[in-house]
Formats: sequence, structure tokens, C-alpha cells
Amino acid sequence: QVQLVESGGGLVQSGDSLRLSCTASGRTASTNIMGWFRQALGKEREFVAAMNWSAGLTSYADSVKGRFTISRDNAKNTVYLQMNSLRPEDTAVYYCAADRRVTMSWRTYEYRYWGQGTQVTVSS
Repeated sequence: QVQLVESGGGLVQSGDSLRLSCTASGRTASTNIMGWFRQALGKEREFVAAMNWSAGLTSYADSVKGRFTISRDNAKNTVYLQMNSLRPEDTAVYYCAADRRVTMSWRTYEYRYWGQGTQVTVSS
């Protein structure tokens, strides 16, 4: 089993930055793919970014490309989501996800492990 704990959410203004963290514990060898998803009120959960640790690859949703950066500190078993130039439409609960699969995915059902989520609110 893998446990994921997110932190770093909060209330910011449009144009501000935030960095989310997700620390994994347990069988961290099963976290080759780590991703960030978000779910706005009344909407479905959507893909934000993912990282394939073993291949050194990253992937981003078009809506965040150029503004968000996913990174990982393997020594700390922590993945980060640096969010710059935040917009009101980025407001959502952000979830960290992980899986042992070898290819990145934007599909929620292909991630086995999920964190509890952290709220990000961007005011205009």
C-alpha cells in the first residue's frame, strides 16, 4: 500500500503562485508514475500533470502548460506542483495520485493510489 498526503493549498489572488507537495509513504517503489489532478465544484476530476520518474518524462494538460511544473524529490518521496500565474479557473481541490505503471496516463482510473486532496482557491 501507498499513502499520499498533499499540502500547500490555500487562498491566493489571480497571478500569484503556489507550490503543492505530495509525500508518499509505504511501498514507494509502486510510485513510478505520479500525477496531479483537480476537481472543481460540480465538475469531474481532470488531469493536470504527471511524471514518469524512471523515464524522466512529464506531461501537462493544455490548460496549465507553461504555468505549472511537476517535479519530484526522490530522496524525500515527494512530488511537487509549482503553480505560477494562477487564474480563478484554477480553483479546485487538487489531488495527488500514484501508480506503478510504466507509462503516464491522464485517466483517473489508471491510478491506484490517491491522496485526500488540498483546496486551491484563486480570487480575481
